[in-house]
Amino acid sequence: MHKNLMEHLGKLGRAVLDLSSEGILLTDLEGNIIYTNKSYAEICMRDGQERVGQNILQTNPYGAITEVLLTGKSVIGKKHASFGSNVEVLSNAFPIFIENQMVGAIVFFREIGEALKILDELAKAREDVRILSSKLEQIERTKDDFNAIIGRNRQLIEVINLARRVSKTDSTVLLRGESGTGKQLFAEAIHNSSKRRNFPFIHLNCAAIPDNLLESEFFGYEKGSFMGAGQRKTGTFELADQGTIFLDEIGDMDLKLQAKLLQVLQSGEFRRLGGVKLIKIDARIIAATNRDLEGLINEGHFRKDLYFRLNVVSIEIPPLRERIDDIPILVRNMLPRISRRVGRIVTGIEDEALAKLEQYHWFGNIRELENILEKAITLCNGEKIKAEDIYLSLLPSPESKAIMPLEELEQLMITRALQKFGTSLAGKKETARVLGVSLTTLYNKLRKMGKLQK
Repeated sequence: MHKNLMEHLGKLGRAVLDLSSEGILLTDLEGNIIYTNKSYAEICMRDGQERVGQNILQTNPYGAITEVLLTGKSVIGKKHASFGSNVEVLSNAFPIFIENQMVGAIVFFREIGEALKILDELAKAREDVRILSSKLEQIERTKDDFNAIIGRNRQLIEVINLARRVSKTDSTVLLRGESGTGKQLFAEAIHNSSKRRNFPFIHLNCAAIPDNLLESEFFGYEKGSFMGAGQRKTGTFELADQGTIFLDEIGDMDLKLQAKLLQVLQSGEFRRLGGVKLIKIDARIIAATNRDLEGLINEGHFRKDLYFRLNVVSIEIPPLRERIDDIPILVRNMLPRISRRVGRIVTGIEDEALAKLEQYHWFGNIRELENILEKAITLCNGEKIKAEDIYLSLLPSPESKAIMPLEELEQLMITRALQKFGTSLAGKKETARVLGVSLTTLYNKLRKMGKLQK
C-alpha cells in the first residue's frame, strides 16, 4: 500500500507539496506515516523524517488525520496540539481514494497564530476571500452530506428531508434525541449542505469541558488575563467565523455561561477574557441535547430565553428501536469500517445474529450497535459474525417488562458496567467506552449519582 500511494504521488507531487507553506503529513490506511513535507518540520519544530514509519493512531490519537482514518470522512478546522510539541495547529484532513477505494489520508495544517494572521489579511481583501472560497469549494466536494446518514426508515427519511430544508437557511437548529442517535452526523450534514460549507465546522462538547474552562474555550483569552495565560488563545467562536459551531450536550452548560452565550447569539459580538476589543462574528449555531430542556427550565437549570433562541427549528432524531428495519443496512455499512479498524477480515453476519440484533431494545442506539459489532468482530472465529458472537448482557434483555425513568435506567447501566469492569481508572475508561460516553461525562454522571466527591 505504501508503494502504491507513493507511486501515485510521484516525484513531481512531492516537490509541489514541499513548496507548500502549510505543514503536510500523509499516511496509509493503517495510519503508518509515509511522508512529511519541509513545512512540517518548521511548524512542529522537529525533524519530519523521524516521523516516517511511525503510526499516527498511536502517536496522535486525537489529531485530525486520525479522525479521518477512523471515520473515512473529511475533517475541517480541527484545533489540536501537534505531536511531541506544544504547538497548537488548525488542521484540514481528507481521505485519499484510488480507484474508489480509500487508501490513506492527508492533513494540511498551520500554526494557529499564523492561520489567524492569514484570516485577518484575507478579511481586508475581498478578492482574496473569493479566491480562498473557490479553492475550498474544490476541496469540500470530497465531503459527505446527508448521504452519510444511513437508513431507509420512513420516520428517518422525514427527519432527513426536514434537515435538508433547514440546511439551506441560516436558522439556528436544535437537534434532539437520545444518546447515540447520530446528532453530530446530522449537524455535519446540515453544515456541509449549507452555504457555509467552505468555512469551519467546529464541534464543542459542553459536557466534556469543565465549566471553569468552557468560557475561555468559547471566547478565548488575552495574554496575562489570568495566571498561566502565557499567550493569547483564540476561542471557538472566533475560529468559526462564517462557519458553524456545533454545541453538543447544550443541556449540561453552566447557567452563568448560558447568559453569556445568549448575549453573543443576540448581538453577534463578544470580548476575549481579559480583552477590551469587541469582536464581531457571524457563525451559525447548531445545538444538540439528549436531555429534557423543558424539565430543566422548570427546575431552574436552563434559561428559558436561551431555549427560545436555540429552538428556532427543532429536529427530533428517532431512536434505533423505532427504526429496526434499518439494522441490516446499518450493519452492512459498519462491518467494513469496523473490520478495518480492528484489523480483522469479517465479511458478513449470519441471519440468526442479525435477528438477535433486530430483537434488541437498543438503549444506546447506533453508538451501542457499533460497539457491539466491534466486540463481535474482535471475538468471532470465522469471517462471519454468529449469534453467539453478539454480546448484549450489559443491558436489559428484550423480554424485560420493567419500565423505569431514563435517568434511573442510565444509573443502572453505569452501575452494571462498573460491577463488570471495576472502579479503577482502567475500569472507568472501559465503562465509558462501552456506554459510548467520554470519561469526563462518566465522571460527571458519577458525581450526580453520589459515587464521587464533588
